Amino acid sequence: MTDETRTMQDVWVQASDWLRDRVGSNNHTAWIAPLDLGGIEADEAAIAAPTRFISDWVQRHYADAIRDALVHAGAPVTRLSFRVATAPRATAPRKRSDAARPTPVEPEMSAPLDARFTFDNFVVGKPNELAHAAARRVAEGGAVTFNPLFLYGGVGLGKTHLMHAIASEVRARRPESRVLYLSAEQFMYRFVQALRERTVMDFKEMFRTVEVLMVDDVQFIAGKESTQEEFFHTFNALVDQGKQIVISADRAPGEIKDLEDRIKSRLQCGLVVDLHPTDYELRLGILQSKTDSLRGQYAGLCVEPGVLEFLAHRITSNVRVLEGALQRLFAFASLVGRKIDMDLTQDCLVDTLRSSDRKVSIEDIQRRVAEHYNIRLSDLVGQKRVRTIARPRQVAMYLAKQMTTRSLPEIGRRFGGRDHTTIMHGVRKIEELCAEDHSLAEDVQLLRRALEA
Repeated sequence: MTDETRTMQDVWVQASDWLRDRVGSNNHTAWIAPLDLGGIEADEAAIAAPTRFISDWVQRHYADAIRDALVHAGAPVTRLSFRVATAPRATAPRKRSDAARPTPVEPEMSAPLDARFTFDNFVVGKPNELAHAAARRVAEGGAVTFNPLFLYGGVGLGKTHLMHAIASEVRARRPESRVLYLSAEQFMYRFVQALRERTVMDFKEMFRTVEVLMVDDVQFIAGKESTQEEFFHTFNALVDQGKQIVISADRAPGEIKDLEDRIKSRLQCGLVVDLHPTDYELRLGILQSKTDSLRGQYAGLCVEPGVLEFLAHRITSNVRVLEGALQRLFAFASLVGRKIDMDLTQDCLVDTLRSSDRKVSIEDIQRRVAEHYNIRLSDLVGQKRVRTIARPRQVAMYLAKQMTTRSLPEIGRRFGGRDHTTIMHGVRKIEELCAEDHSLAEDVQLLRRALEA
């Protein structure tokens, strides 16, 4: 072993220990311990990971922390490069719990939880009150009459927030409980790795001995036969033992293409909850809550009357965009020394507001129409032909044709794979009815204004 190698080991041991205190023991074991410091050239440190998955995950979530740790250990590093190790880890730092590389099925491999996502800071409104109540019930423990809890909805509506909140609450209330939270992609990765390393029995043992299993973005396993097979058996084993399962996806179980029917059936046997798009009142409540937290970071800044109401009306796409816009306002006002009024808001957020003005998606239209007519989104795009569903479906088709640049075949695909002639018929039917049905015409104009707001 050369002096240079020994020096690199010493630096990495010190940096690794420093990181353990910063990211926590579980996250350290899962993501930092498998890494090696390959070398430092100029101001760039080369980080070696055992797999592409771990390399990508660490680069997204821990790159800044690793750089800070290396600087703390005396290495003059300003940049990191990541690569997948091509040989077994022979020079890993061995100290404390780093004595052995964690296997892919250790319970510590539960994905990191975001401390910001708690029940206390989840703003509840009509579009998400059922999902919030169900999530609370699961987190409190005891007998639950629904298993699994299946949460679904579009981007930025609060699914991941509730998933993290459940996991954090369960761990706080019952520290002895084994809670495993991960994405469907991670589930697949660990199963494939267990197959490759011939540790499938360990994999089964780990996943089937947890108290609460939480899988995010389950639509990811659609079309992946062996992963679906293992997920199905894991699901059955846990339900048979009375263990709680919480699943999230971007759409209802029945709408996930290439997901096996037996899995769809299992997922639908519990409580399926749709997180609806936010309404004005909920968006305003979210902005008020976010403002309260930002005041602590930006002392002396306050928001002038009318600004939050303006944002709640204009930014309707999702909560992440809404909160990001407010964060940007506070940062901009702090940097330029101005108050947060309507002039600053329009100057600072001109691109966001312009984007909100011109982009209306087919999914936005479908959700708004389903909410307006008080029907399920899955029914709107499904095959039911009863009048109470067929007419709103045609209204949504008409608005999609009028308010987006999508072609008729593409609109048809978004409405359950319908032929473009069906879309054309629906559009013409609404045009004809609006000319003679004043109530329907008002509905269409109301929906158009809401989507343009």
